[in-house]
Amino acid sequence: MTSPSAAFPVADAETAARTALYGPEFAADPYRVYEGLRAYGPVAPVEIAPGVGALLVTDHRAALDLLRDPETWSKDPRRWQETVPADAPVLPALGWRPDALANDGTAHRRYRRVVTDSFALVPPHELREHTRQVAEQLIARFAGNGRADLVAEYASRLPVLLLNRLLGAPEEQSDRLAAAFSGMLAAATAEESVAAKALFFGYVDELIALGGLRGGPDLTSRFVDHPARLTHEELQAQIVLTVTMGHTATANLIGNALARMLSDDRYYGSLSGGGLTARDALHDVLHNDPPLANLSPHFARHDTDLHGTPVRAGQLVLVSYAAANTQRGRTRPGESGGAGGSGGGAHLAWAAGPHACPVQNPALLVATTAIERLTAWLSDIELTVPHPELAWRQGPFHRALVELPARFSPITPAEAGVPRPFG
Repeated sequence: MTSPSAAFPVADAETAARTALYGPEFAADPYRVYEGLRAYGPVAPVEIAPGVGALLVTDHRAALDLLRDPETWSKDPRRWQETVPADAPVLPALGWRPDALANDGTAHRRYRRVVTDSFALVPPHELREHTRQVAEQLIARFAGNGRADLVAEYASRLPVLLLNRLLGAPEEQSDRLAAAFSGMLAAATAEESVAAKALFFGYVDELIALGGLRGGPDLTSRFVDHPARLTHEELQAQIVLTVTMGHTATANLIGNALARMLSDDRYYGSLSGGGLTARDALHDVLHNDPPLANLSPHFARHDTDLHGTPVRAGQLVLVSYAAANTQRGRTRPGESGGAGGSGGGAHLAWAAGPHACPVQNPALLVATTAIERLTAWLSDIELTVPHPELAWRQGPFHRALVELPARFSPITPAEAGVPRPFG
């Protein structure tokens, strides 16, 4: 990485000394990269895809100031989007859509209310029970093998099955949703990516049609029937956002927490009583390995200054939850001392301000239940690869494991079909 100057002019902020937030080196050790970026001060120039620059906020206070200031910062990317190649790989994540993530003011509040109102009608005990059923369905598939990839076979699969159920789709449609997700993540060509997206949007359109005809307690029907009266395009956007963000954040949260638990003897005690719990592991991850590492795209409404860094109107600024959380130190897997995030225990894993995650409590409930179910069934589970040797997926936005190989004492299909109590 090129050595930064004490201050860089605005004209050079996105072109000079940009540090790549993609590729195998960044994926293997992003925290080393964040430490290097701190030499710039609270905000640093980065590259999030070849030729696509941004500014990254690595300071906790600067991040909060940005997240809580909708007068200076917009969430609407359309001005920035005109400056980016149409085939840029980050556009699916950062491009404009009529949803709660990419809009400001009245439009944002209208879209967000649809999501928050609909999730508020899902009782926590029902969400927990749905998660328990899905978790035990998945565990039964691999419990007799004595080995499993806890990412592909559990952490990544569970949110797909759960979201399919909550959205009101028939159970058999979960395989279709899983195939679409897998295709979008693993697409090696433009044709494969287009095919996966077509499968996904076909699934969404069928959901909307079912929700409009049927009505009922599922999320899709609630989206359709909401007083906001969303158009078809707006319904599409809200469902796509719910599924993509819900899956990514929840899957990574479960996977990262399991990786920490199975690398730390303090959690091992909890599997047979005492010691640290699943909630402790989730708290640990939210501070030290947040499932979404760099996101919260914002765009300056006018030329401005962010904690000493000049920012042009329309320029993309991202918040590094991972860097801000660990500004005062990071607790690595297996280390004691609690979360090492900044702010006296505060973290930014859910963002902050008007665009903070609207479903934090449901996400935590799902992740906690999923981990409790797995460790209740497979009490001697352990990793087959040391934590430092685990591979992480490449990309600027997420902190996600490629796989999480584990072994355990097999249990018979009959045992896997008998419900066990929580804990």
